[in-house]
Amino acid sequence: MPVLESGEETLVGGQAVMEGVMMRAPHSYCVAVRKPSGEIVTEEMPVAKVSEKYPLFKYPVLRGLGTLGQAMSLGIKALRFSANAALAEEKDSSQKPIEITPWMMTVQLVFSFAFFFFLYKFVPLYVVSQLEKLYPSLHGRIAFNGAEGLLRMAILVAFMYALSRMKDIRRVFEYHGAEHKVVFNFESGQPVTVANAQAFTTFHPRCGTSFLMVVMLVSMVVYMLIPVDGFFPKLLSRLLLLPVIAGVSYEMIRFAARRRGSILATLTAPGLWLQRITTQPPSDDQAAVGIHALDRAMALEAEQGGELVIA
Repeated sequence: MPVLESGEETLVGGQAVMEGVMMRAPHSYCVAVRKPSGEIVTEEMPVAKVSEKYPLFKYPVLRGLGTLGQAMSLGIKALRFSANAALAEEKDSSQKPIEITPWMMTVQLVFSFAFFFFLYKFVPLYVVSQLEKLYPSLHGRIAFNGAEGLLRMAILVAFMYALSRMKDIRRVFEYHGAEHKVVFNFESGQPVTVANAQAFTTFHPRCGTSFLMVVMLVSMVVYMLIPVDGFFPKLLSRLLLLPVIAGVSYEMIRFAARRRGSILATLTAPGLWLQRITTQPPSDDQAAVGIHALDRAMALEAEQGGELVIA
């Protein structure tokens, strides 16, 4: 997920895609993909900040929802471009061009959300509900939701680890590492080069992986405070509270990124640990793709006269 790697409070950020990297500046976007031939192809465009189009999204919690919505939209667009670039490379001249259409991506998004809700909401709630029948100690709201939250995080870690064992996904995780290194290099003020970028870590506090872990921790606390009983009422509450939890989690990540030594920054540390799975050391060629995407995004930003400051 792109989540906080592109949005209202960051100067630059991005997302890994198939054989490439998407980079986002405050008012511009570029995705760069390396084809098997070695050629780097790009797609770039100006992008207005959500809070500029809709002032409502300037307020705490709501600004997180606006940023997340736009980041997901751009992330899906970037994934579609990278997939189509791969398909175009594979076809020969006698074949009809194959292209992933927007409606295909919409279907994929709906399926992904349904899978997320089933795996991280339904399954933990169902398992702990069954365990509650065997172990009376789980009857309490704190014990029940604590057990559910720990199971939810265990599922996340196991799922991410299983994905990392797949060759194609590992390549994406390497580009994820390249994106982080390039962003760190840019934020350091040093010239953005492959050599300089490779000197930085792949673990970035604004990563979408960190956001997912913070969501897990926040949801555990929120569910403990909601006086809801019964399996289906609890399941419904998990669905309805998703926007609130996402908005609050965004504010925590935002605060922690600005105040690295704070208590909240410590609470976001598990997300950095999880990045040991979701980011991998990139090759120089992969880092070069990330730099290309950043250079094009920043060039487009300069053309628009964007103010390159952290809000």
